[in-house]
Amino acid sequence: QVQLVESGGGSVQAGGSLRLSCAGSRYIYSYSSSCMAWFRQAPGKEREGVATTNIFGRTTYADSVKGRFTTSTDNAKNTLYLQMTSLEVEDTAMYYCAAASSSRCAITTMTFADFPYWGQGTQVTVSS
Repeated sequence: QVQLVESGGGSVQAGGSLRLSCAGSRYIYSYSSSCMAWFRQAPGKEREGVATTNIFGRTTYADSVKGRFTTSTDNAKNTLYLQMTSLEVEDTAMYYCAAASSSRCAITTMTFADFPYWGQGTQVTVSS
């Protein structure tokens, strides 16, 4: 079982930055969680993938956040991060981290249905 807890959300003006954290109950990468991801869901919209990272450090990003968001891990702290810069109003959403055991860890090949483990989410609000 993988337990995940997000933090770091908040309110920021457009152009600003935030760093989200996702603390794991144990080693962030394991058989059950070889693929870690960030998703977001805005009111009235479907949950969409933002970024993935796997046990080998390979990362993928949604086109809408490429060049602005960066995901990383600190294995010593069992923590996954999402650094968000140049935030836009359209980035406003609840952000979730998720874990899965998968060898095809990429935004283009996985959906929220592929991830069995989820955090509770952290709200990000970007104002103009």
